[in-house]
Amino acid sequence: MIPGRPLEGITVVSVEQAVAAPFATRQLADLGARVIKVERPGDGDFARGYDESIRGQSSYFVWLNRSKESLTCDLKSPEGRDVVEQLLGRADVFVQNLAPGAAARLGLDAASLQSRHPRLVVCGVTGFGSTGPWADQKAYDLLVQCEAGLVSLTGTPETPAKAGISVADIAAGMYAFSGVLTALLQRATTGVAPAFEVSLFEALAEWMGSPMYYTAGLGRQPSRVGVEHATIAPYGPYATAEGDVVLVAVQNDREWRAFCRTVLAAPEVADDPRFVRGSDRVAHRGALNDLISARFAALGQEECRRLLTEADVAHARINQVQGLLDHEVLAGRDRWRQVQTPAGPVPALLPPLAIDGAEPRMDPVPAVGEHTTDILVALGYDEDRIAELRRTGVV
Repeated sequence: MIPGRPLEGITVVSVEQAVAAPFATRQLADLGARVIKVERPGDGDFARGYDESIRGQSSYFVWLNRSKESLTCDLKSPEGRDVVEQLLGRADVFVQNLAPGAAARLGLDAASLQSRHPRLVVCGVTGFGSTGPWADQKAYDLLVQCEAGLVSLTGTPETPAKAGISVADIAAGMYAFSGVLTALLQRATTGVAPAFEVSLFEALAEWMGSPMYYTAGLGRQPSRVGVEHATIAPYGPYATAEGDVVLVAVQNDREWRAFCRTVLAAPEVADDPRFVRGSDRVAHRGALNDLISARFAALGQEECRRLLTEADVAHARINQVQGLLDHEVLAGRDRWRQVQTPAGPVPALLPPLAIDGAEPRMDPVPAVGEHTTDILVALGYDEDRIAELRRTGVV
């Protein structure tokens, strides 16, 4: 272990599956926490079976579960619950994203746990909250994207579309991660270990803040505009003479004037009544796009990007995923590492949270139940008892 990781000495027990909770706990592991992942005996976390793209392993699971220990344990059995109860007596944090009502049935709800383990930080990740009219509803990422209105904003005018990543899960995982850090700080400063809850729906609702305010203020929601920005223009893709596409993002009136002067070579366009203000440019997006498209069609990609750089206007390529894998920024900043998995090494990005002097953990992705015996031995179980637990399917 490299000294100096902020969460060294913190133990997290997580009864987790899929994406949201594993994303939160992996980030805790990145910072040095010991994360014990409790999985079902046999197949384990069902996310292990989502696909077979990484040496026969799930891309989701490899992404979300490095640096963890895997304990297989049947929580429906008294013996299995006893194993977890012993672990919780030694842990600092408990995280779960079980199906609605399951944590309470197992005695792993916040109230029950804190009565038995008052210094334990308890985090529950739910779909729509553990109380309220939808407490019993199952919630998967796309369902939440739909209920939160995100799908209605994404896609083309003709066809709505989901986000291409599990954005509701990721949002909830980020709030769970920051919530654990906040709760640990509160425990350190006040002696009180709070319990807290994060729901996928409320996490994504927070991320919908801008379109919610826009809709509340104008009585209509932002339009679906494909790769363009719904409320800023010009902010979208334009084809150059070779057919390459450059995405242009003009954020303010200063940039708009520089864009007209340097890129369009037509400074008078900046004062056209249709385009003077940002809202005017959005209202006359079609005419604006025609004007810009005609200019870009006469320019090569390199010349186009040179002029945009000269005007200090942000722009980008529309990369495929392979373009991200090969991106010069990731290579130039030495962001790639190797992580071991049960099927061999795979490339992995360093976490985006970079703390001076603290090298993040990039330890292996565990096989199902890989650490079960070691964990039980540390709890005081002898060889015969462990064999009996395996024979009966408890672990």
